[in-house]
Amino acid sequence: MTQARTGWLARIFGNRRPKTPESLPRERETARPLTMSRIGDHLTRRGYHFRVDDDGDITGTWDGHRFWFLLLGERTEILQVRGRWATTLPVESRLATLQAVNDWNRERIWPKVYLREEAGRLALYAEVSVDFEHGATDAQLGQTVSCGLGTAVQLFQAVGSQLPPGVADS
Repeated sequence: MTQARTGWLARIFGNRRPKTPESLPRERETARPLTMSRIGDHLTRRGYHFRVDDDGDITGTWDGHRFWFLLLGERTEILQVRGRWATTLPVESRLATLQAVNDWNRERIWPKVYLREEAGRLALYAEVSVDFEHGATDAQLGQTVSCGLGTAVQLFQAVGSQLPPGVADS
């Protein structure tokens, strides 16, 4: 009975033990506007290599696939992580590829996926877009980048494994 009372009293009157840094509440991170500089700083902290293209967009290669980090919208408030599968496909494989993409979309919400014809071949793209109209914390920026890169790479692997043999050979 003494144990229960002590716990109850401690909850009412607070813990009198000295606080450790881990037990103190953390300052709440403030959302800040997105910039290419913030995105680049995040990628650098993660140890990723990238470059800035002629349009000012960040681009790089992850697991052999090309990715772009774009700021879209009237106030550049939308962060889009766009990936392009390293493999191109023959135009005749459109139906089989769309079926594989449909299987993916049926089970998952990210990324948005589409095919584009480029130079007589099919290119597969994946996009994760998040509207940060009111800014983003570093944690939100990191989560979006991780989601965009991770889900796209998973998609590319899944589609490649579902296509008939020889279709994905470029």
